[in-house]
Amino acid sequence: MATYKVEICGVNTATLPLLKAEEKDELFKKILEGDMEAREQYIKCNLRLVLSIIKRFSNSNENVDDLFQIGCIGLIKAIDNFDITQNVKFSTYAVPMIIGEIKRYLRDNNSIRISRSIKDTAYKAIYAKENLMKKSSKEPTITEIATEIGVSKEDVALALDAIQAPVSLYEPVFNEGGDTLYIMDQISDKNCKEDNWIENIALKEAVAHLNKREQEIITMRFYEGKTQIEIACEIGISQAQVSRLEKNALKNMRKYLE
Repeated sequence: MATYKVEICGVNTATLPLLKAEEKDELFKKILEGDMEAREQYIKCNLRLVLSIIKRFSNSNENVDDLFQIGCIGLIKAIDNFDITQNVKFSTYAVPMIIGEIKRYLRDNNSIRISRSIKDTAYKAIYAKENLMKKSSKEPTITEIATEIGVSKEDVALALDAIQAPVSLYEPVFNEGGDTLYIMDQISDKNCKEDNWIENIALKEAVAHLNKREQEIITMRFYEGKTQIEIACEIGISQAQVSRLEKNALKNMRKYLE
């Protein structure tokens, strides 16, 4: 992502107005009365909010000007839908609106192409989830969401997973005192688990107790991935003989492992 600039989309952020809370409240009252000039001024005094939010998406490869424009759309939607009677700060209401608008843009412009039907299912699931949470004040299950929109829970899970943006393994998730924790640091490698090491050692010992011909066949069959026919051609015996030797070798290994 490009370095953050003082001028974005032709707007010099250094000259944006800084208004007190009381001044913003007065402006919003004028907006509700249909004052378009007040609306324009209110947008400008909140552009810094948009700028601070798009910094959260620094790991995306999208142009910063594009993200700023999309963020402004979210800001305008927030202004148009804000209810002053709810006794909530405008920024508290606007931030998720702006973030949501940017996330939708990133999903729709993802380099990994997702079918329209899967996207539609995902968006329906998201809206259904929000509505269910408002009704019950708790996180709905996949089954509840699926029932709400009339599709299978498997389709809901697939759709929600498909619209998630890919994340770099080197994306930092925590930083303190110069020690950065990356996503890759939180992912375990099942191939390195202690149980797997023990299994590998036991298998090697079991193979070592086979005779030379059986060891050769097991190695070619399961470590080199060759077929019985390929092994037969390579060592000069029939495929039926290879099959018998393989079965006998596996039988002896099982006995040893028991």
